[in-house]
Amino acid sequence: MKIAYDIIRRPVLTEKGYQGIGEKKYVFEVAVDANKVEIKNALEQIFKGIKIESVNTLRVLGKIKRQGRTQGRRPEVKKAYVTLTEDSKPIEFFEGMI
Repeated sequence: MKIAYDIIRRPVLTEKGYQGIGEKKYVFEVAVDANKVEIKNALEQIFKGIKIESVNTLRVLGKIKRQGRTQGRRPEVKKAYVTLTEDSKPIEFFEGMI
């Protein structure tokens, strides 16, 4: 069984992420092998009192980077776009960022 803090890595704080806070839409970086149900359960466990309507996920492949002849790849990232229900309370972590 996975721990909630292993599934949810960190919030993604970008301009696009800030635009959704007023509409109760949040963006998180999650573990690459996590599915939507695990993400939903982990967020409800971490942030008490929220009700999640939907979870949309997105996988971003790492960019290829070079230094001289050596070539490598940045790590792959998975993002979760989470929408809360209308009657849910907002996530307290994002309160002062609007």
